[in-house]
Amino acid sequence: MDWECCWSKEEIEPEHCPYVGEGEEDLYSSHRRRVVEKCVECPRFKNDLARMKGSGYPLSDVLPFILNEFQEQKAQMGAMLSFLNSKTREIKFLREVGIVLQTSIDLDEVLSIAMTAITAGKGFGMNRAFLLMTDKERRHIRGYLGVGPRDYEEAWRTWEDIGRSNFTLRELARDFQKTKLTSEKVKFHDILNQLTVPLADQGHIFNRALQGKKPILVENALNNPDLDRGLARILGVDCFLVMPLISRNRRIGVIIADNCITQKPITLQDMQSLETFAFPVAFALERASLYERLQEEVAKQKSANLKLREQQELIVKMEKMALVGKITSSIAHSIRNPLMVIGGFARTLLKGSAEDDEKRSYLESIVRETRQLEDVLSEVLDYSESLFPVTDFWDLNELVTKALADLEGVMEQAGVVCSQELSPELPMVRIDYKQISYCLKTITATALACMEQGGELRIESLNDGDGVLLRISDSGKPLTETAQEALTAPFFQTQEMGEGVGLALCKSILERQGNSLTIFSRPGGGNTYSIRLLTKKENI
Repeated sequence: MDWECCWSKEEIEPEHCPYVGEGEEDLYSSHRRRVVEKCVECPRFKNDLARMKGSGYPLSDVLPFILNEFQEQKAQMGAMLSFLNSKTREIKFLREVGIVLQTSIDLDEVLSIAMTAITAGKGFGMNRAFLLMTDKERRHIRGYLGVGPRDYEEAWRTWEDIGRSNFTLRELARDFQKTKLTSEKVKFHDILNQLTVPLADQGHIFNRALQGKKPILVENALNNPDLDRGLARILGVDCFLVMPLISRNRRIGVIIADNCITQKPITLQDMQSLETFAFPVAFALERASLYERLQEEVAKQKSANLKLREQQELIVKMEKMALVGKITSSIAHSIRNPLMVIGGFARTLLKGSAEDDEKRSYLESIVRETRQLEDVLSEVLDYSESLFPVTDFWDLNELVTKALADLEGVMEQAGVVCSQELSPELPMVRIDYKQISYCLKTITATALACMEQGGELRIESLNDGDGVLLRISDSGKPLTETAQEALTAPFFQTQEMGEGVGLALCKSILERQGNSLTIFSRPGGGNTYSIRLLTKKENI
């Protein structure tokens, strides 16, 4: 019999079978495969079967049953193969995600891989997902992060970008963390703010999912009597999945997933897959959150230890200064009385001596050296008294004006011109008037000592944020760093200026009151001494 189909031929030519497509040319010479893959579905073969039955062919009644059973088995095998391929992809996907979730302690990285896995086509393929987490006080569950498009146009652009990039899931998550994590938080800020629910509200669907430890698929949300319609309006969808995140019976939060763009139904398989995924996500989020809190506590402890060390150093410094103050005060008082007697007698003898008396030069030398010793004693006593400041609110410009008036004769003798640029709108400063006046005079004297005969001294006062800045600038030779360190060390010694406690005492006074003293040498010549006084202080 002349058959229409090529099933009876061992080998065929291309014109014998129109159903062999491009890339399947090997079927021309493979009789068995051609029959199984092509002939059983071929209309010509069905015509041949009908002809067999009409001609009384012995197997014509049996062959249709065999073919139907074969086709059913083939369909079942195809479905099973598709299911196995799907599960294989899912296992590979969960393994890839699980490696990151098990090893990462970076909260942003965990969030990125988890939310990307839920929304990416290479993952679970949901259109949108929201993560809600319990707060530190464990009183509320709050919206933390939203991922996905807000409209179809954005979704289309995102899917096109992903299609062109050909990234793996892990690469997508890394790209999301670098480029989109912050913007996604901002994009869904309005929705996330409305997704705050007290954990005490046992009737809310979020808490029901957490209590039951099972996902809840919400359908027909706008007409669901067991659901707050406000939630459906906030999300803008009628169907969504609430997935609880629980780690070791600890409520971490929930994930809300939906298909707001494609409106694709959420299947039972979707729920089961996400449920399998939820546990490693919950565990990773808990570990990352605990690590983040641990880092915060470590930072607090480091800060506390630093402050404690500073306080200890300050206590030691204060103890040393107090000891130095007691010693210097005791020595100064012991020396002052005999020194006053010597100076008094010398002045009396000097007044009674004639101009041509040969002993007059000796008396003048005694008076001059006595006065210098009295100045040193006064400075030492000021150092001792500086440990106990008495503060009040004062007008800084008035203090500057009075202090410079006391130094007018000294500056005139040194041939120095002093200019003042005092801001008229300065706030009152809380200071020890006597000590700050001493600091100004001491710094001015130091500046005069740095200048040769003649020169210019400029005094400025101005606002500086939460403080007031007082600058004394001279036109003398710039100080080296070594000289600056020496000037602010107690009992400094330089070739030009001898030794004392002047600027070191000023620095100590100012720092003890929460203020500061800095010295800046200008490259073009001259030095600037800056006193910064705070205008607001809690306790002095």
